[in-house]
Amino acid sequence: MTKVIDVRHYHGGSLPEGFKEMLIDVHADSYSDVIHEEFNQRFPWFVDHWSDRKDFTCVVAFDGAEPTGFAYGAPLAPGREWWRDTDFEPNNGHTGTFAVSEVMVRPPWRKLGIAHQLHEELLKERNEDLSVLLVDVTHPKVQNLYETWGYEKVGERRPFADSPLYAVMVKGLG
Repeated sequence: MTKVIDVRHYHGGSLPEGFKEMLIDVHADSYSDVIHEEFNQRFPWFVDHWSDRKDFTCVVAFDGAEPTGFAYGAPLAPGREWWRDTDFEPNNGHTGTFAVSEVMVRPPWRKLGIAHQLHEELLKERNEDLSVLLVDVTHPKVQNLYETWGYEKVGERRPFADSPLYAVMVKGLG
């Protein structure tokens, strides 16, 4: 059953005071059991990296005043699409790609359909041909969930030397 929540949209260049800290706090709660791991400690850097982009888009779910989760991303530059190092061949050569960098929901609000609602809201007005995301290969249930949302695993990659190995998943848009 999907819980009805308030979803708010944010865009690079017009983020409110405290926005980045809110994302960092939701991440800390969402990953509290593994927050001590070095790669998870770098999340504030990723927030800065993505949110400083003018083409950054984020949707945040609220239950009243409480942020329950978020999804964010941005278009990838031609030639820098995460699927480029795989055998994936886009249909008809259409390669405009939106990267879904993060989708997370805090534990008390999980299994209510909020992650899917955030994902759909993030992508609903995108003009790119494809959406791409990365899933830690040690989380097959998450990969299966994204497959139910229309994604297909097209390969694997490790974007940073200290990052997990990720499944590269692609979905056609439009």
